[in-house]
Amino acid sequence: MSDEAAVVRAEPMPAGRDEPLVLLNREGAILEFNRRVLAQAQRADVPLLERLRYITIVSSNLDEFFEVRVADIIEATRLPGSGVTRADLATVARAAHDLIDEQYAIFNDEIMPALQRQGIVVLNHAERNAEQRRWVASFFRSQVRPLLVPVSLDPSHPFPLVANKSLNFIARLGGPGAFGHEDQIAIVKVPRVLPRVIRLPDALCPGRQGYVLLTSVIRAHLADLFPGRTVDWFSQFRVTRDSDLEVDEDDVTNLRQALRTGLSTRHFGRAIRLEVVKTCPRELSGFLLEQLDLPDVALYQVNGPVNLVRLNQLIDQVQADGLRFPHYEPRWPAALERGRPIFEQLRRADVLLHHPFESFEPVVQFLREAVDDPDVLAIKQTIYRTGAQSVLMDLLIEAARRGKEVLAVVELKARFDEEANINWAERLEAVGAQVVYGIVGLKTHAKMLLVTRREASAQDRAYPRLRRYAHLSTGNYNPRTATLYTDMGLLTADAAMTADADDLFLQLASQTRPRAPRRIVTAPLLLHARMIDHIRRVTASARAGGTARIVVKINALTDGGLIQALVEAGQAGSHIDLIVRGACMLPPGLPGRTDRIRIRSVVGRFLEHTRICYFRWGDGADNEVLYLSSADWMGRNMFRRIELAWPVRDAAMRQRVIDEGLVPYLHDGRDSWTLDSAGAYRRIDENGPSAQQALMLRYSP
Repeated sequence: MSDEAAVVRAEPMPAGRDEPLVLLNREGAILEFNRRVLAQAQRADVPLLERLRYITIVSSNLDEFFEVRVADIIEATRLPGSGVTRADLATVARAAHDLIDEQYAIFNDEIMPALQRQGIVVLNHAERNAEQRRWVASFFRSQVRPLLVPVSLDPSHPFPLVANKSLNFIARLGGPGAFGHEDQIAIVKVPRVLPRVIRLPDALCPGRQGYVLLTSVIRAHLADLFPGRTVDWFSQFRVTRDSDLEVDEDDVTNLRQALRTGLSTRHFGRAIRLEVVKTCPRELSGFLLEQLDLPDVALYQVNGPVNLVRLNQLIDQVQADGLRFPHYEPRWPAALERGRPIFEQLRRADVLLHHPFESFEPVVQFLREAVDDPDVLAIKQTIYRTGAQSVLMDLLIEAARRGKEVLAVVELKARFDEEANINWAERLEAVGAQVVYGIVGLKTHAKMLLVTRREASAQDRAYPRLRRYAHLSTGNYNPRTATLYTDMGLLTADAAMTADADDLFLQLASQTRPRAPRRIVTAPLLLHARMIDHIRRVTASARAGGTARIVVKINALTDGGLIQALVEAGQAGSHIDLIVRGACMLPPGLPGRTDRIRIRSVVGRFLEHTRICYFRWGDGADNEVLYLSSADWMGRNMFRRIELAWPVRDAAMRQRVIDEGLVPYLHDGRDSWTLDSAGAYRRIDENGPSAQQALMLRYSP
């Protein structure tokens, strides 16, 4: 199993009452989040192609849900004493079936007709005219047929190994084969290199943009693959497999090599889900289930393409900017003067960055200046998700080439980014950078970049001093996602903050015992206890009749200890607002238990990703604290990852985080959903204010 134990039942926990508080089901919470994403596809005020994009996002999210969470549940059902049964698996499957059925209904009944009204048509074989059919036939013969290798099954041609999430066809053939064998079942694997969406020439679709799907092209010419045979039944199908890389770090001598080996087999893990089209005959779907060793509950019959994720290709090809979100250009931060060295400006004051409303380019520029500056001696950076192409990684490589000391802490186990990170690690090592992989058993999820610079000393000009500069962030070092996710970062020359960052890099590289932190709080050693301590201070203030306020904005809330502390704080009289984008297991609104806890989720144009924790336990200036953090409130983040959180100590900066990162979301009426005690979400008001839109307007040029 993965580092997160499967939780499929609602879990009881003490709540200070005679009966334990029953937590919400985690898998149900994940599916509910995807239902909120899917609701974006039904909004008339969202541009049409963006509505289609939300459909594809849900499909991508569900793929990962099956690859990881459902895979864990299936494994748990096989473990004695796990407490997880096949009935639990069936419960999750029913909820997933309902969501997927709703997704395809929206796709077929709302999105596709709306596209057609805009002159964007996806034509199946029956809808294509004679001239269009001739063009498709020519495309099939020249571009598709040479890459297809149909396999008729017999004792010497067993069922092939079907890769994870690949497109395939199954057919039942009539008539004898070339050598007289009565082989009836054939499998056609479709190469990933073939485009899934093909645009028809404009001359064939006057006044419209015409497209055909690869599945439709192959379906129309499937019989051409079996000359002399008849295709009696057929269906496209897709298999989702367990994709968690299992590596025993205590039993390998080279983690990178072990993961590289694991990547070669990831696409062929245990089958978890089988998708077929709705018209697939039971004989074929049953045959596939038997070959894949899957129960009936794992069969998903969908009313459309088996992989809606690939419709991103349609979104990219359509020429209709009016059907997309208007382009948004992040603003250069007002606190930074263009053209002046960033190091010089940081010596005067720290700089808070709020993405995507403010540009990520200052972070790139910060590193670029460090690479170009002959007085910069060392650069250290954590690497979690940077992407296969990254200007930041290119800059680190250039820094190493120029002889600077470069330390890269590369998280090789960043799920689904393992291959990219291995490649970056090898490229960095090739130019002399020092590459480490953190601490055995812990993922390095902290986001930090540290630069050490030699600077003249007024006290002793013969021996310049060394000064550190740092960037800390709630999000990844990925310029692309910095335009899509909301995150906050800090550029700082604060001596205590940068010393803490240096200590953490030292700990990750040499596994030395850390010193007591000055500013930065890290997991797994202190962060959970620190958050609990702040919650308890608020609780004590509430019991004493004083000010007691908690506002937390995170992506997930599943940790039992933190939930218990929040429940107790609410029972004591604290006012608690939680902005939880995704899975939340705390049921709010229970009389006498959680009725002082309000929970909302915001799903809008950008993916909410900022983690902010605010606590107030009195009226004095010393009774308020606000943290920015890389960590969600989950057990894995608190105990099985290297995470960081840092207090925003400057009063003006702290107020800015509150005004931009918390208050707008507490008043959002357009993109917000409220959670009830049963685990259901209700949209607040589609016509209310939008936090994201307000921030875009605030930062507009």
